[in-house]
Amino acid sequence: MNASPAHGPRPDAPADPAAGCPVRHTGTGGLTRLYGPTAASDPQGIYSRLRKQFGPVAPVLLEGDVHAWLVLGYRENRRVLDNPTQFSRDARNWRDWKEGRIEETSPLVPMLAWRPDCVSQDGEPHRRLRGAVTDNLQKVAGRGIRRHVTHFANKQIDAFAADGRADLVPQFAEYLPMLVLTRLFGLPEGEGLRLATSCAKLIKGEDAVAHDGRIMQVLGELAERRRKEPGSDFATGLLDHRAGLDEGEINSHLRLVLIAAHTTTSNLLARVLERILVAPSHLTDLVSGQLSFSAVVEEVLWNTPPLAVNPGRFATTDTELGGQHIKAGDLLVLGLAAGNTDPEIRPHSAVSVRGNQAHLAFGSGPHECPAQGMGQAIVEAAVDVLLHRLPGLRLDTPADGLTSTASTWEARLDSLPVAFTPQPAAG
Repeated sequence: MNASPAHGPRPDAPADPAAGCPVRHTGTGGLTRLYGPTAASDPQGIYSRLRKQFGPVAPVLLEGDVHAWLVLGYRENRRVLDNPTQFSRDARNWRDWKEGRIEETSPLVPMLAWRPDCVSQDGEPHRRLRGAVTDNLQKVAGRGIRRHVTHFANKQIDAFAADGRADLVPQFAEYLPMLVLTRLFGLPEGEGLRLATSCAKLIKGEDAVAHDGRIMQVLGELAERRRKEPGSDFATGLLDHRAGLDEGEINSHLRLVLIAAHTTTSNLLARVLERILVAPSHLTDLVSGQLSFSAVVEEVLWNTPPLAVNPGRFATTDTELGGQHIKAGDLLVLGLAAGNTDPEIRPHSAVSVRGNQAHLAFGSGPHECPAQGMGQAIVEAAVDVLLHRLPGLRLDTPADGLTSTASTWEARLDSLPVAFTPQPAAG
């Protein structure tokens, strides 16, 4: 994912704000919103209806009734992801932004607009910045990440172990990845809960600009501390990298990795736990070693990817995609969840996808998620600790009673009530 506030000048809005956009010509009437109550309760239903009406690419409305194309088809998603020359990640190509139709306070600004990070750029600038990110992710991931996960997982489990019951979404999955990231970034542990809340609000579009500012303030202060007192953490690694990142690039990449790693990993952790507990055979087979953890993760990444819609590509030229005429400057958002269930490639969605890693969950092409290995390592270690600490772990509500709430970009499990044999605190 990317989440970026806008920078740089833009021209005043033209006299006719509807000029030049093929989606905009239809007006708001009849177009489907990817936000609001209906989208929150039934995103898959929306994807299915749009596919039947428009095919693999559909016109939609984002927050503020901003027009975009939602890419629903698997092959069409691959084409966009793998062709940055034709479909750029650089939001300076976005016509609606350049022509003044996007308010500075729009919740889309932190998600879509340009900033000096690797996901906002293509070509050589992208390669230079991404190299700094991947180099330092590899370093911090090799410095005892499992130890950090084990420490914080045990600490969270201690808070409810004696009760024999818990809700694994708010009491475990929602904050654990951020607590681990605070350690990897060199942040005080006390910042973890506040940063996790700000990340969640930003993704949901709830006072997103203010929460984005809060995150940037914390990370800017971190970078300043590490300039004076270097450590063996991600922030110091960016400061010292041979690519020579400037202050804006350093702060932007701290923010990018923090938000992307936490939001996707916390969602993935909740969904993996859901999958294990809803299918008791999965839990039994995992404990006995008959089922690999990676097989469970693959099922989740296909069926409920942590990022349902990838925010933003911008057409650089007029082109055709999925039977639709896309004009230069149009915004496209990538339906990763919809693409994974495209009947053209998965006519029977219930068929097992074990051993098949061709899902769209982490994107593809030059902007494929660089932190996916770290995220899966956090999830695997967290699940391992949980299963060993809580004997008799089982779902404490009917499986069909579990609900999710979606925003434009993701669908999150609301709760995951469990029961288990009460245990003493580990400490």
